Amino acid sequence: MDSNSLAMPMSDPNAWATAMNNLGMAPMSMTGQPIMSDFDPSLGMMTGIAPMNPMMPGLGIVPPPVSQDMPIVKEIIHCKSCTLFPPNPNLPPPATRDRPPGCKTVFVGGLPENATEQLIVEVFEQCGSIIAIRKSKKNFCHIRFAEEHTVDKALFLSGYRIRLGSSTDKKDTGRLHVDFAQARDDLYEWECRQRMLAREERHRRRIEEDRLRPPSPPPIVHFSEHECSQLGEKLKDDSKFAEAVRVLLTWVERGEGNRRNANNIYSMIQSSNSHIRRLMNEKAAHEKEMEEAKEKFKNALAGILVQFEQIVSVFHAASKQKAWDHFSKAQRKNLDMWRKQAEEIRNIHNEELMGIRREEEMEMSDDDMEDAPEIKDSDDSGPLAQVEALKEENDSLRCQLDAYRNEVELLKQEQGKAQPQRSEEDATRQQQLSFLQQALQGMQKVRTHSQHTVRQKIIFLRSAFCFEAAASAVVSCSQEKESLPEKGPPGPVKSEREALLVGIISTFLHVHPFGASIEYICSYLQRLDTKISTTEVETLLGRLPCTFKQELTGVGASLEKRWKFCGFEGIKTA
Repeated sequence: MDSNSLAMPMSDPNAWATAMNNLGMAPMSMTGQPIMSDFDPSLGMMTGIAPMNPMMPGLGIVPPPVSQDMPIVKEIIHCKSCTLFPPNPNLPPPATRDRPPGCKTVFVGGLPENATEQLIVEVFEQCGSIIAIRKSKKNFCHIRFAEEHTVDKALFLSGYRIRLGSSTDKKDTGRLHVDFAQARDDLYEWECRQRMLAREERHRRRIEEDRLRPPSPPPIVHFSEHECSQLGEKLKDDSKFAEAVRVLLTWVERGEGNRRNANNIYSMIQSSNSHIRRLMNEKAAHEKEMEEAKEKFKNALAGILVQFEQIVSVFHAASKQKAWDHFSKAQRKNLDMWRKQAEEIRNIHNEELMGIRREEEMEMSDDDMEDAPEIKDSDDSGPLAQVEALKEENDSLRCQLDAYRNEVELLKQEQGKAQPQRSEEDATRQQQLSFLQQALQGMQKVRTHSQHTVRQKIIFLRSAFCFEAAASAVVSCSQEKESLPEKGPPGPVKSEREALLVGIISTFLHVHPFGASIEYICSYLQRLDTKISTTEVETLLGRLPCTFKQELTGVGASLEKRWKFCGFEGIKTA
C-alpha cells in the first residue's frame, strides 16, 4: 500500500488518532505522546490481529476465528492492486451450503472481468497456503487450500465489494461470493484419513483385548506309549498330580482309549484313586491344626479373662472406703474411668468366649440330633405346612398365656381376702412348692419347643409370666408370714428377688442342657441388673441342691465347673 494514501494533516489530530486506531495501533503524536488515553487495541479494524506497521504493504486481512458473543466488524481492506469494501452490516450474512467433509476448496464468484490469477492470489493468499486455482472465463474460480481451517478465513471475505485500483469501470468492480465447494480430491483425502483413524482404533482395541484376554491353557498332548509311561510317573508325584490328572481327563474325554491300551488307562485311574487317601489325610491334618488353634485361642482368651478379672478386682478394692479416702479428687476420677473401661473390655471378651462355647455346644447338639434320628419334626409336608403349624401353636400358647394371667389375678384376689391359718413351716413349704410348680411348667414347655426360635421366644414369654405369678405368690406368702405372731426358721429362698433369680436361672440353664459356668450365668444376669454379683448367685444355687447341681467337665487344662438344672429329677426326692 502506498504510504501517501495514509498521510493525514497534523492539524486534525482526531482524524489521525482514528486512522491509527482502525489499524490496531496505539495513537501516538509526532512527539511520541499518546493521543487517546483510553485506547483499546481490540476495537481496531483488524479485530484479533496483532498490530502492524501501516507502512508495510499487504496488511493481514483475515482475523482468526472469534467467539460468537463478539460482533464481527468488517473494515476496508487495502491491497496492492485492489481495494475491498465491506458489505452493509445491516444486511443478513451471505448464504452458504452445507460444509462437505474434509473441505479444503472454496468457490469464489463475483470477480471483476479484468481480474487475473495474480490478483486472486494476492487477495486470498493471506488466508493460507494455496495449492491450486482453477479460474473460469465467467468471473468465478475454485481455490484449493492446503489446510481445512483456512477455508473459514476465506469465507470471511464473502460479501466484500472489490475494486481494481481507483477505477470505477464496471469491468474493474465486482461483489465477491465465497462458498464451500465439493471436490473429489478433498473427499478422497478425508476418506483416507478416516480409514487410517479406523485402522488405528481397531489396532488399539485389539491390543486392549489381547491384554485383557486370559492366557490359554497349555495344549494337551495326544495319547502315546511314551506319554502314557511319563503320565503314570507324574500321577505318583504329589507335586505334579494336578497337571497329570488334567491330561488323563482329556484323554478319557477324547476317547483315546481302546482295547489295546485299556489296561494302561485303568492303571492310571487306579493311581488317581489312591490319592484319595492322601487327600483325606491332608484334610484331617488341617482340621486337627484348626482345632488345636481354636483350643489354643480359647485357652489364651480364658487366661486373658482371668487377668481382666484380677484387674477389675484391683479397681473394686481401690474403690472401697479404706483405700478410696486416701486418693485425691483427680485420682478418684481416673480410677473410676479406668474401672469402667476395664469392665467394658472384660465383658466384651467374656461375650466372645461365651460365643465360642455356645458354638461348641450347638455343634454337640447337632451331633446328638444326627445320632438320634427319631427326634425330628413330624411334619414333612414342606415349609408351608411348618409355617401353618407354628401359627396354630402360637395362637394356642397365646390363649394359655391369657388363662395363666387370669388365674394369677384370681389368686391375688383370693389371697387378699382370705387369712390363712397355717404355721410358718407350712407357709414356707407351700411357697417353695408353688414356685417349683410354676417354674417346672414353664421349663416343660421350653424343653418341648426349644428346637425352633419362634417357639423358644413364646415359651420365654410364658415362663416369665409364670415367674411373675410365682413372685406374686411369694409376696403374698411373705405378707402372711409378717402377719403371723411367731417366726420359724428361714427357707432356701429368702426373698422375692431370689425367687425371680431362681426362675430366670432355671430358664437359662434349661436351654443349655450341658450346663454353664457361674461366670456365664452372671454375665447373662448382669444384663438385667448390674448389681448382681457372682458370690450371691453361687450362694443361691448352693442352697437349692434339688434344683441345681454342679459338675466338672473337661480334662486337664480345659477342666471347668458347670451348673446344671436338675429340677425334673429333684421334684421326686424333695
